[in-house]
Amino acid sequence: MVGSPALLLIWARIKLDRDGPVIYAGRRAGLGGREFSMYKFRTLVPNADRVGGPNTPDDDPRLTKTGRFLRRYKLDELPQLFNVLKGDMSFVGPRPQVLGEVAGYTPEEREILSVRPGITDWSSLKFSNEGEILAGHADPDRAYAELIRPEKMRLGLEYARRGKFRDDIDILVKTVLLPFRK
Repeated sequence: MVGSPALLLIWARIKLDRDGPVIYAGRRAGLGGREFSMYKFRTLVPNADRVGGPNTPDDDPRLTKTGRFLRRYKLDELPQLFNVLKGDMSFVGPRPQVLGEVAGYTPEEREILSVRPGITDWSSLKFSNEGEILAGHADPDRAYAELIRPEKMRLGLEYARRGKFRDDIDILVKTVLLPFRK
């Protein structure tokens, strides 16, 4: 996996794009609310978290040229396979959230933390165009809270309460096919 030509090409392209690390390690809440580092290929300019919020619309000036491409095809998520190997994540499960978001969870929403977070889930499929939805909004974080978060939480809770292996297979197949629909 480490020597994969695709991963090496992405690595080299990010290095050519701008100064800064190739891998971004964001702090996220996992199973039981345990904090862990979630790995992604860096798609934003270095220190982007100091310039803007956690939500990134497609028109965000912090996005690098390579980052736009990687996000469009979800290739920035490939390093999360290491999170799966480490046991921090699974292939399928509610997407792990930033710590500030989890701190504001209601007691009901905390049920999402009863399952291991995943690389993909129903909300990843439903909101695969999240950046497009947030584009053009003066406050992308507020737009996320109003336009995406309620349904994302509903889907996450539904998975935590009733997710089955059959759902995991369905989600994985639809995730693999998603880039071919774009």
